[in-house]
Amino acid sequence: MNEDTWLVVPLYNEGTVVGDVISDARRTFPKIVCVNDGSKDNSAEVATNAGAMVVNHPINLGQGAALQTGLKYAMNDPAAQYFVTFDSDGQHGVEDASRMVQRLRTEPYDVVLGSRFLGTKVEAGALKRAVLKAAVGFERMTTGMKVTDTHNGLRALNREAVGKIRIRQDRMAHGSEFLREISKNKLRYVEEPVHIIYTDYSRAKGQSVWNSVNILADLLFG
Repeated sequence: MNEDTWLVVPLYNEGTVVGDVISDARRTFPKIVCVNDGSKDNSAEVATNAGAMVVNHPINLGQGAALQTGLKYAMNDPAAQYFVTFDSDGQHGVEDASRMVQRLRTEPYDVVLGSRFLGTKVEAGALKRAVLKAAVGFERMTTGMKVTDTHNGLRALNREAVGKIRIRQDRMAHGSEFLREISKNKLRYVEEPVHIIYTDYSRAKGQSVWNSVNILADLLFG
């Protein structure tokens, strides 16, 4: 059991879906904090009943703010050494998260970044891949980091990394800010191939091409 690891899960009107996500993840990661970022349904209650700790934002502050809140909460646990950012809509695999934490345990890295483009199976459409690859090019120019997937929400970080990273971008471009913080603080990083599960639900909740276009707009003009 990963008693020294916390999953940090932003929560946005996920309804019953988050219950399945939390129940499945707790078999491997018993410590999970969900940040309820102004959900107007019963998502927070569902997450609590599934075994997660829930921290509430009174209003919607954005995913970047939710992650910062969740990481700060988890850092209050003195036993915590590893932290995983994990989406609540079912698109991430617990097996991938577990493998990423194991790399932090056994290899000299501070951050492991999930990449959907290093694996053999990429389900994103051609236009979405093109937009995301444009974001990759932008980040390589601005941060110097040789990454293949700049906006994958699955990340594993050790305690040193979380103590140094500060996320101030509240919208979707917080993924870029993560990379800039890694670069600025000279944290050791590596990418890990992961599989993103594109269900009808996850697409409806923000995995559309337009969401990727919004990320680019945030990068260029935000």
